[in-house]
Amino acid sequence: METLNHQQPPSQNIEVVLSGRLLLPKSRKSAVLVSINRPDRLNCFDTEVCHRLAHIFHDIAEEIIQHDVVVKSDNPNGSDDGVGFSCPIAAVIFTGQGSSFCAGADLSDPPNPLEQSSDLPHHLRLNPTYQMSRIGVPIIGALKGHVITGGFELALGCDILIGDRTTSFRDTHVKFGLAPCWGLSQKLSQRISPGRAKIVSFSAKALKAEQAFEWGLLDELVDESAVSLGNVTLECSDGIKVENDDHALRRAIELADSIGCNDSVMVRRYKRAIVEGAHVEFGKGLQRERELGLAHYLEVVGDGSTFEGAKGFIKDESRPRTGSSKL
Repeated sequence: METLNHQQPPSQNIEVVLSGRLLLPKSRKSAVLVSINRPDRLNCFDTEVCHRLAHIFHDIAEEIIQHDVVVKSDNPNGSDDGVGFSCPIAAVIFTGQGSSFCAGADLSDPPNPLEQSSDLPHHLRLNPTYQMSRIGVPIIGALKGHVITGGFELALGCDILIGDRTTSFRDTHVKFGLAPCWGLSQKLSQRISPGRAKIVSFSAKALKAEQAFEWGLLDELVDESAVSLGNVTLECSDGIKVENDDHALRRAIELADSIGCNDSVMVRRYKRAIVEGAHVEFGKGLQRERELGLAHYLEVVGDGSTFEGAKGFIKDESRPRTGSSKL
């Protein structure tokens, strides 16, 4: 988990992790923006940053869960799968201030690796990647610069990774005799294949943005031409500003808005089917998809409007179309 050792004295009276709400212009839903705020240290995390991230992600997960509980109490006929009502949070966007996402752990005060490797509930409460896994909405990583070792593991806790051409991944666990404990040994091979994961982790060499995109580690590789959000001023509820040249972050906001325009209940159920299916053999994954689909349709078929939105979309003659396609 650890990688770089920065010996500067700790910053005083600075919020080491920023978080705030961003109103998405098209969907009118919100994205929660979480950003590591140690740019002078390439956003290396110490114990404080680790625990703060865990608290923030825990609170987001609990807010989504409690939203379902409160709304479900007013509508007891909803599904019992834990996902049954529209949520005002469309997505979480995870990034870093300055030129890098996260260059790993600050070895002057690293998180306790025994606690971060533990499955005990009070230790999981302070494990940021575990808390990320509890969040029911999509998590979009907006990456740039260094994404190293523990920072690499934080990035792999996201559902979708967007990076610019400065993005560079590196896993240095074997270089320094350290063990991964936030999932890198499992998640990386799922993304880029076991062989390529072994190349990255056993060599401890950097993987540049272009090759990361070619191998499927980056889901999108962006520059200014790929972002249609334009040079509009965006600011979160706590004052976090979105810079015009932060192309990965602006693209992440666009994507969050696109997600927010869709059925939020189905987005969360779809995420759950994909995530759970990835951890079981293929046949059981298909079975789990059918179970989630059954729960969804048992809830929505009864109102008689299940396919009305799709029918209206197809019949809308005013929208742009591609060739002869009905879509």
